[in-house]
Amino acid sequence: METNIETAIKIESLRKLFKRKSEEIEVIKGIDLDIKEGEFVSIVGPSGCGKSTFLHIIGGFINKTSGTVTVRGKEVDKPAPDRGMMFQEAALFPWRKVYGNVAWGLEVQGYSKGEIRERVEHYLTLVGLWEFRNHLPSELSGGMRQRVSLAKVLAFNPDVLLMDEPFGALDAQTRETMQSELQRIWSESKKSVLFVTHDIEEAVYLSDYVVVLTKRPAKVKEIIPIKLPRPREIEIRKSYEFVDYRNDIWDLLHGEENVKSMGGSIYAK
Repeated sequence: METNIETAIKIESLRKLFKRKSEEIEVIKGIDLDIKEGEFVSIVGPSGCGKSTFLHIIGGFINKTSGTVTVRGKEVDKPAPDRGMMFQEAALFPWRKVYGNVAWGLEVQGYSKGEIRERVEHYLTLVGLWEFRNHLPSELSGGMRQRVSLAKVLAFNPDVLLMDEPFGALDAQTRETMQSELQRIWSESKKSVLFVTHDIEEAVYLSDYVVVLTKRPAKVKEIIPIKLPRPREIEIRKSYEFVDYRNDIWDLLHGEENVKSMGGSIYAK
């Protein structure tokens, strides 16, 4: 794997049309975006604007209509191990124990038992669940199941993580805990992350940049750099700076005019 590539994900003139009988529905209209190595970038936008479609195109699960999407210099045309995808619901096999769930993808790829053991132990330890390796998913809380899903994705050692509202089904307290855990894991793994969420505070708390999309057809309305110090403690949510970021993004999402710019578009025009 090359280590001198500065751009993890590059999107140019991305467009997506869905055809239904004789009707064409434009979902994404000309998105340009660069995500640098090791950055945590969140995508927010109005409900139904195409956030998940955008992420699934990058994952290779949905074909684009036009434009280009590259991950570390390679064009995306199908799912591949260089992209790890995490969904809102934990994607676990209910009959496999935690260890077996994380090991499954490595088994399919033909890793040796020793390599599998090393990777599974490393990533279950990283997410704080090694001691639960012999539990079934049904014996875990929702937050713990999502941590297993994250370990399962990380075990592939993908170049980038694509996360589609992974904490959306969790209660508020568990969600905050998982956000803190994800921040810690991200800082240790050094992965590039593209994170879709409808929660503005979640986006501000986790991100280096927040990309605000317009209503459908989605375009980039604004890219806001989040210049809060890291690591971020939970108490930062009460700071004036955090609240200012939250309010400015809220204004952008709700179509307010003449809102104060937080630094403008960095990578998109």
